[in-house]
Amino acid sequence: MRIIDLSLPLEDDSRWAPWWARTRVRHQNHQFGRMAIRLLFGLRPKHLKTGLGWANDTMELSTHGTTHVDAPWHYGPECEGRPARTIDEMPLDWFIGPGVVLDLRNLPRDSAASVRDLELALPAGYKLQPGDIALIMTGNDRLWGIREYYDAGPGVTAEGTRWLIDQGVRLMGIDAWGWDRPLDLQAREARVTGRNDVFWEAHYVGVEREYCHMERLANLDQLPPSGFTICAFPLKVLRGSAGPARVVALLDASLPLP
Repeated sequence: MRIIDLSLPLEDDSRWAPWWARTRVRHQNHQFGRMAIRLLFGLRPKHLKTGLGWANDTMELSTHGTTHVDAPWHYGPECEGRPARTIDEMPLDWFIGPGVVLDLRNLPRDSAASVRDLELALPAGYKLQPGDIALIMTGNDRLWGIREYYDAGPGVTAEGTRWLIDQGVRLMGIDAWGWDRPLDLQAREARVTGRNDVFWEAHYVGVEREYCHMERLANLDQLPPSGFTICAFPLKVLRGSAGPARVVALLDASLPLP
């Protein structure tokens, strides 16, 4: 079996991420650990086999600050007329299943995929089945590490999101910062038109229909179009709107890769 990592690293991004989306990771080395042991337990280096202590790290992040799974609660307080479920309430069988890649790298970066775009992006002869996990490949993971990552699309339209749900897809994902097209473009259009169905349009589908999506995936170009299994278990954040996840694809070692 071959395993392909579809997750971005969890790292300190304060040099390039916008202030409202930053993740902070602080590393404490073994010398720091030695000092902590001295303060906590009164032990000196001679009491430690290596003369050093433990390494540790501290993190400050949003549940949406790295590769993650959005829960229905993220989209609104209600879903299908009931209280929306948080990430710790979602069934685990939603997060493992057959994966299929929809290649949308040809779409303009300020656009959102329509139903027709999604249909054309399916692998030749492939028909979505209930329980499939649909992965939208935009190629935007190559922008990770620069500010442009947060301003690039494409995303998926509300209609496209509903269509995927209609095919039985409960979990879908994208290798861009967000499932919608760039938010600044949506906001500009909403201000100009005065409409309330433009901004965050695809996310708001989750108020009408229960589904989850993954954002900030990576390495989708390393996958075959189909024939693999996705594992995307989110952290069990109590009452969380999302859960960071280590998303991986499991492939038969004999499958040809791109």
